[in-house]
Amino acid sequence: MTTGVDETLAARWAWWHAQREEKLRQPHGWLSLTGLHWLTGEPREFPRVPGTWRTHDGRAEVTATASDGLVVHGRLLNGTDGVRVPDDEATTFAEFGDVAVEVIMRSGRYGIRLRDPHSALRKGFTGVPTFPLDTKWMIDAHLDRYPKPKDMRIDTAQQGLTGVESAVGELRFAVGGAEHSLVAFAADDGVTVLFTDATSGKTTAPWRALWAEVGPEQDSVVLDFNRAVNLPSAFSDFGTCPKPPAGNELSVAVEAGEKTPTRPLG
Repeated sequence: MTTGVDETLAARWAWWHAQREEKLRQPHGWLSLTGLHWLTGEPREFPRVPGTWRTHDGRAEVTATASDGLVVHGRLLNGTDGVRVPDDEATTFAEFGDVAVEVIMRSGRYGIRLRDPHSALRKGFTGVPTFPLDTKWMIDAHLDRYPKPKDMRIDTAQQGLTGVESAVGELRFAVGGAEHSLVAFAADDGVTVLFTDATSGKTTAPWRALWAEVGPEQDSVVLDFNRAVNLPSAFSDFGTCPKPPAGNELSVAVEAGEKTPTRPLG
């Protein structure tokens, strides 16, 4: 930890970081992703997942025999079953062995994502590297709210896939001797910003996210970049994470928060 940081602040950050890593270690957490396949109306088989998958009548469908070992609703599937998922949401639909099959809906497209607790990424996980805690990266900001939230279409970690985020305003603050602004998106009990900075793609992931607490009538916000985190796509090729909107680029090097995670071979 940085010399001079208050012990209470350091303890709170250490607890937060430990909780963050513990969540990543969960058996079917983000480190367990081992595959992402997009469905079409044409029945298809995919590597390392039983059954034949397709979209039909507005839902994701799978057809399998009992010998395939695919469990749906707690029973071996012997026939066809399916599920409807709202846009930008996901649900665990099936299992085989320890592997969970998650059905996702992104921009009107159904996909299946495999979550395997025995993935090389999860088994080789040794923690997320971070910069030292530094209070200079706890920055006061002002939220200029839009008259009403704006739906903003942005790119994602998957080429050709876009998504929609609800932008609530712009966070304005000073750092590195310059004024900056970042578009903020609605999040539980606050806002989330997606940003790049001078460390992006070097010592940190191509982009990071930061959540900040702010009440519905509040406009004063503390941006604690010590808690800037990597999105799932920084750990796995199978994330569908949103990218920062145009303009959410900081010219300074934000040497705070999480660094580029290490990916084990395999």
